[in-house]
Amino acid sequence: MPQDRAALGAFLRSRRDGLTPAQAGIAPFPGPRRVPGLRREELALLAGLSADYYSRLEQGRQPNVSTAVLDGLARALRLTEVEHAHLVDLAEPTARRRATTVVPVQRPDPGLLRVMVAMDHLPVLLLGQRGEVLAANSLLTTVLHDLPPGSSLVRFLFLDPVARERIVNWEVFASATVATLRREAARRPQDGRLTALIDELRAADPDVARWWDDHRVLDYTSAPKRIRHPIGGDLSFDIEIVASPQEPDQRLIVYTAQPDSPTARMLPMLASWGRDVAADPSPNLGS
Repeated sequence: MPQDRAALGAFLRSRRDGLTPAQAGIAPFPGPRRVPGLRREELALLAGLSADYYSRLEQGRQPNVSTAVLDGLARALRLTEVEHAHLVDLAEPTARRRATTVVPVQRPDPGLLRVMVAMDHLPVLLLGQRGEVLAANSLLTTVLHDLPPGSSLVRFLFLDPVARERIVNWEVFASATVATLRREAARRPQDGRLTALIDELRAADPDVARWWDDHRVLDYTSAPKRIRHPIGGDLSFDIEIVASPQEPDQRLIVYTAQPDSPTARMLPMLASWGRDVAADPSPNLGS
């Protein structure tokens, strides 16, 4: 089975297994059930397909899939907008999905850089494709970690023990990151470097392998983040994301804090401490 069709079939099976007849709004077909999710025949009926056609689709034996079929499956499976878009990407023809290691160099969007400079009172990070760091301000380095341009936020998150030590809600944040990587992989299947990164992480971390196999997909979204800082103590942020229409694959990650909160009051002190560390790195306890 071609790799893209295997991924399409696996995603359909995972969504079918997670949806019961009651949730789908139908009476279950008679006979014993091995799993609580929909049977293939039940999903085919809901989507307006023949059982044989749907079986070929899930087994990777259907080379072309129309938009109408994908829309019908999305409705039947109660997919979110992100999941629907993911399904459409997985159904693209094989020719579009040939991997390449030749990837253009990412250059930071000047407009996003200017916004980052204007937000020097907050930790801010500019990310590109594959979670690569394009820029970060000094307060981000102080609060989270030193992530220079060209490094990988994703590799830091899963391969550096500092991430688990410092991010209190690491599991929630990390599982969402895997779901965004899955979404990105379907959008850009030709990106060989992204495929290699995912393979590396799945081999290195059993959590990544487990989360990858659940086929959850997300786009990059705002989320809370809790950090336990060795100097500043417990910090609470809401992560907001700013994107540029000129560079849709670049995202400004802004760590916002509630006004007058303990975190907001601590940030100026951490900024001052960070400047002192930069001037004399010997007392640095933050990395």
